[in-house]
Amino acid sequence: MAVFHAPIISISSTALTTSLAPTKPKSSNLASLPISGCYIPRSLSKVPSLLLLRAIPLQKYVYPDPIPEFAVNETKKFRKELKKKLYKERDTFGDDLDKVLDTCTELFSEFVHKEYGGPGTLVVEPFTDMLIGLKQRKLPGANLAARASLLWAQNYLDHDWEIWNSKLQ
Repeated sequence: MAVFHAPIISISSTALTTSLAPTKPKSSNLASLPISGCYIPRSLSKVPSLLLLRAIPLQKYVYPDPIPEFAVNETKKFRKELKKKLYKERDTFGDDLDKVLDTCTELFSEFVHKEYGGPGTLVVEPFTDMLIGLKQRKLPGANLAARASLLWAQNYLDHDWEIWNSKLQ
C-alpha cells in the first residue's frame, strides 16, 4: 500500500476572508486521517455559509413627466437662439430661413412637450427627424440646421431644466 504525504490543509474563515494554510496533523498516526488526506475540523461544518450573494434587480429610475410651461418657454428660447445662429448663414438658407426655423421649432416643441423629462432624457431621434423633415420639404441647409439644433439642445436644455426646477422649490 502506497502512502501519500499530502499537506494537510486547515480552513479558517471569517465574514470577509477565507484562508488556506498547511498545518501539522494533530496526531502522528496517519491512519486516523481521512483517506483523501484532507483534514477539515468539525467546528467549520457548523459555521454558516461564508457569504451569500444574491442578485438584486436594479431599481428602474422613472424620469419626470414633461412640464408644459417649461416646454413653451424653452421652445421660444430655442427659436430665438437658432434664428441668431442660422442668420449668420443666411446665404445658405436664402428666402427659406423662416420655413427652416418653423420646421425645426415645430419638431423641437413636440419633443419638449411630449418626451423631454429632464437630464438624461435628451435623445438624438427628434433631431434626426428634424433633418429628415427638412430634407423631405427640400429646404436648404438641412444638415446645418439640424446640427445647430442638436448642439443647442446639448448645451442648454438640461441646464435650463435644472434652473427651471430650482425656481419651483
